[in-house]
Amino acid sequence: MSEKITFAVCGCGSRGLDAYASYQAKHPERMEVTAGADVRPERLELLRRRCGVAEERCFASAEELLAQPRLADVMIIATQDRQHVPHALAALDKGYHLLLEKPISPDLAECRALERKALETGRAVVVCHVLRYTRFYAALSDLLRRGEIGKIETIDAVEHVAYWHYAHSFVRGNWRRSDETSPMILAKSCHDMDILRWLAGERCLRVQSFGALDHFRRENAPQGAALRCLDGCGCRESCPYDAEKIYFTNVHCGLDVVGPKWPCNVVAAEPTAESIRAALETGPYGRCVYHCDNDVVDHQTVNLEFANNIHATFTMTAFTERCCRTIKITGTQGELEGSLEDRVIRLRRFGQPEEVIDLNQSGGSFAGHGGGDEGLMDDLCRLIASGSTESLTGVSQSVESHVMALAAEASRREGGRTVELDTF
Repeated sequence: MSEKITFAVCGCGSRGLDAYASYQAKHPERMEVTAGADVRPERLELLRRRCGVAEERCFASAEELLAQPRLADVMIIATQDRQHVPHALAALDKGYHLLLEKPISPDLAECRALERKALETGRAVVVCHVLRYTRFYAALSDLLRRGEIGKIETIDAVEHVAYWHYAHSFVRGNWRRSDETSPMILAKSCHDMDILRWLAGERCLRVQSFGALDHFRRENAPQGAALRCLDGCGCRESCPYDAEKIYFTNVHCGLDVVGPKWPCNVVAAEPTAESIRAALETGPYGRCVYHCDNDVVDHQTVNLEFANNIHATFTMTAFTERCCRTIKITGTQGELEGSLEDRVIRLRRFGQPEEVIDLNQSGGSFAGHGGGDEGLMDDLCRLIASGSTESLTGVSQSVESHVMALAAEASRREGGRTVELDTF
């Protein structure tokens, strides 16, 4: 195979086009996008313009693209959660290697079916658990494997989703309903289940979980709230979830502050003041957060027991200012603590001075999941060029995190029952 790897993209949204296909612009010597599919013509137009894909190789659906002869070495599958496995199985039959957006599927039988198919076809199936490719989690893993804090005893991890991110993606957005996509613990936090499994270095034995959709419900709408934020809502001044605030003036994501980036480029393919306002007037992202059809939890905790008496806790919460991940790991000889977004790890060996490991001093980009998006693409291109199918986030490794997440959701729905993974 030549050094330059060719890619077809099924689903040209925020992940398929903006996170993965955009790698071509930085590394044209490694990647060439040769085909793509999306149900939205405006996203196909962006694919043509950004990646130079010929019009005759742009298709109006994944099914239309998959009906063609194989058009690339690798297919990126970044369609909706419940479409992943049907599209992946068809792509493997065509001879593609796969880059598969997480989660694989909310149906464990489908996850296992894809695992079997990957083994049968001998093709690489790499799941986008991008956190393993960050320097932050790689450094934590290295410290643990070197025994810097002795035997691991506990891991406490928190995913601070951020109120504005949660409102965008999980109240107004595509992942608001578990029956249409996946439960929150899988859709958002299978990343975290995967990282816990990787850092523990042992299989998970049992889980217990609690959580609920507590706040973003109709009965919590303040008096005077309109069905849409721009429809004369009487609560806009005091409401932090007001759509105009989030998409225009919010310091983390507003168009006026950070420019035409995510999440504004989800609201409108080419974000401008005019296109965003028009989308908020009529589209889903302009709805009142208390009057949507969402059902996924807004907070959840999980207790996990791994082999070798390693115990972990995980918390996912919508109710934070920053969008970040924090972690603390204790061992028999010391402790580790850090934040993915701050990129600083504090190593405290018992009885010794604290050592601060500042990854910011190592240079390079930390954009896109702390640098994980680009790290994933670097590794994938090397993998395919070498002819190997063994990946850091292959389908077999990734299925374990899905079992953990789906068992946690089963526990939550059953009032916190302890679920044994061997019999789940």
